[in-house]
Amino acid sequence: MEDHLAVALTQRDRDILDFERSWWTATSPKDVQIRERFELSATRYYQLLAELLEDGESMSYDPLVVRRLQRQRDRRRRARLEPRVVEDDGGR
Repeated sequence: MEDHLAVALTQRDRDILDFERSWWTATSPKDVQIRERFELSATRYYQLLAELLEDGESMSYDPLVVRRLQRQRDRRRRARLEPRVVEDDGGR
């Protein structure tokens, strides 16, 4: 494992993690909320979020949110990488 200098989370980093805790309670779509709240494209937001999921400081700040997002990311990766199983209907 590589040694990384620990860098404290910025306010924006904490705001992103806080947003991930409760974005679904708002009425507008997530991408609209991202643009309005962070002034970022959804693509850039998710790039920043991916970096935060690998940051130990994020885990210290909000372990429940970080672990939930890591599980979701890992499930999506597995779904992409695993071959689809096709059921054999017995020649019917």
